[in-house]
Amino acid sequence: MANLAALQALNLSHNDLTGSIPQSLGSLSNLEALDLSCNLLSGEIPQQLNQLTFLAIFNVSYNCLTGAIPKGNQFNTFGNDSFEGNLWLCGNPLSTKCGNIEVLSSPQHHSYDGENEESSALVDWFIISMGYISGLVVGAILGCIFTDKKHEWFVEKFVRGSPHNRRSA
Repeated sequence: MANLAALQALNLSHNDLTGSIPQSLGSLSNLEALDLSCNLLSGEIPQQLNQLTFLAIFNVSYNCLTGAIPKGNQFNTFGNDSFEGNLWLCGNPLSTKCGNIEVLSSPQHHSYDGENEESSALVDWFIISMGYISGLVVGAILGCIFTDKKHEWFVEKFVRGSPHNRRSA
């Protein structure tokens, strides 16, 4: 990575990357933005990333990272959203302090494979279909109530008033 010393932004999000975050990223001294979110990265955030003093944007959310978030330099400026979705990370800015990490069960590597995506898609379709069906039911009930109470108006507007039922003189 020594050849990439002038690199200012690196976005590797949503690539299904596995393994740990390379310590050699700490040598990218001009890096201002690093996005590794939504991958399958595991292990700890390397302390070497503390050397990235120009780093203004850092996102490792939704991985399987563990351990303490590095302290100092730019890491003091990143918010919760940079780390969310990593259940076993601890330390500032997260509300989980490193002394309380034992509250959670030991990290088991999540398998974010097709099975989880399929079950998530199934849940999504279930929720969508429930909303669609309930909308149809409410619409049908309101339609019945409306047409019963305002029958003459409904017939005048939609049946007699429609262009198909008008006869030309």
